[in-house]
Amino acid sequence: MKFSRHDAFKNLAWLGATLLAAGAARYVIQETLQPLSKGFLIAGAILFVAGCAGNFRSMMEFAARRGTKLTANTFVLAVSVLAILAVINVLSARHIKRWDLTEDQQFSLSDQTRKIVSGLKTDVTVMKFDRQDDRALRDRMEDYRALNQRIKYEFVDPLEKRDVAKQYGVERYGEIVVTSGPRKERAADSSEQELTNALLKLTRDAAKTACFAEGHGEKSPTSNEPEGYAAAESGMKRENYLVKSIKLMETGSVPADCTILVLAGPTKSYFPPEVEAIKKFLDGGGKALVLEDPDVDAGLGDLFKEWNIDVGKDTVVDASGVGRLFGMGPAAPLVAEYGGHPITKGLERTMTFFPLARSVKSVKPTGAPGGPDVTELLKTSPQSWAETNIAGGRAQFDEGKDTKGPVSLGVAATKKVGEKEARLVVIGDSDFACNRYYGGQSNGDLFQNTVNWLAQDEDLISIRPRSSKNRRVTMTQSQQNMLYWFSFIVLPAAVFLTGAVIWWKRR
Repeated sequence: MKFSRHDAFKNLAWLGATLLAAGAARYVIQETLQPLSKGFLIAGAILFVAGCAGNFRSMMEFAARRGTKLTANTFVLAVSVLAILAVINVLSARHIKRWDLTEDQQFSLSDQTRKIVSGLKTDVTVMKFDRQDDRALRDRMEDYRALNQRIKYEFVDPLEKRDVAKQYGVERYGEIVVTSGPRKERAADSSEQELTNALLKLTRDAAKTACFAEGHGEKSPTSNEPEGYAAAESGMKRENYLVKSIKLMETGSVPADCTILVLAGPTKSYFPPEVEAIKKFLDGGGKALVLEDPDVDAGLGDLFKEWNIDVGKDTVVDASGVGRLFGMGPAAPLVAEYGGHPITKGLERTMTFFPLARSVKSVKPTGAPGGPDVTELLKTSPQSWAETNIAGGRAQFDEGKDTKGPVSLGVAATKKVGEKEARLVVIGDSDFACNRYYGGQSNGDLFQNTVNWLAQDEDLISIRPRSSKNRRVTMTQSQQNMLYWFSFIVLPAAVFLTGAVIWWKRR
């Protein structure tokens, strides 16, 4: 057998490359440079260099070929692309930027969560008791921790740590406990809304009470009917408010534990003693929310006059056509313009709508200086007006009688009472916050922000976490059959026939 120097050096180079690959593989798998791996790498490098040097002339001839140059260019291009991707990956890891393209910003923390988490002054621990870790919850807690390092997440297996589970009263898998020092709260699930509400309750010293007046046809906070206020009550309870109903004729005054008095759409006038009780409450530095619908006289005219507020005897009509989006027509004015006030902070890029509303505006004070400070909160579109005479369900703007838009639908007023500050919000509609419309647009946020401002919880004023929308498609049996035939029969047959025709023409 004839000895070939060229083949010997070629085999030597291949052996060196094999040893280099083996050494690199061992290093990647073991994650440490063991002596054997180091020996493979050194021996492989020596053999590979020796093999290449022994066949230097052949390698130069090979490199001069056109195919080799094209291959080398491709290789260099591929390496360059990989290098660029590596640099981009490193930069993205160091400078994280996320874009949430979902309609309801499902993967972004809400303004309320950012406010509450950023304002934490004590260490908080979120504990998930389960048999396996919740990756989605861990990722969400990383977002929370990015806002404030005082919050941390722990996964606890109740079987392995029975003493910890017993300490926190855990009775079943999946429970989430939020703790801060000796205090603890439970979250019903791992949603942002539940976690943030647990944090809110955990960090608030005492619950405040919202008292809903009843006895004159007001909306009930416990009613689940479409016109009830159960959704509003749930929203207040989530933010650690106590909610109860009171009858002013029975109590004779607003109870001392009422932080806020809510008059939600009375349909009959309050009796003079009740009006006096409301006035006395406000004169003592109290806070009240009055929602008065059109064509109703609640008997509060003198009180409004003292606060420089005018509640119009009209119905606001919006001819812009936006009301059709909600299936209510021109009787549901839309508001996209807000006054500069803490209540409307964050609502600037959102909309609220008011089914059957009346105008509520501020009037220039005629009394002594130092009176109430009134801000108009809600303005309708320029295509709207305040109609004073709706005949036969038809409305027409009458110059000199009706008020041309934009029309104010609500005001917020403050008045100094000694060392205290009385607060009053009046809105010309109560339906916007009922169960039927509470979740529409930003209606719920407007109601909650109003409650927060009245209760002097300005740090809670924000846009709240949204629940994911139900996007399931419901089809009839005939629609399902049509979809099946089109997807699995008609479309594949059309593709096959098109391909067959093209093949026949080209053969």
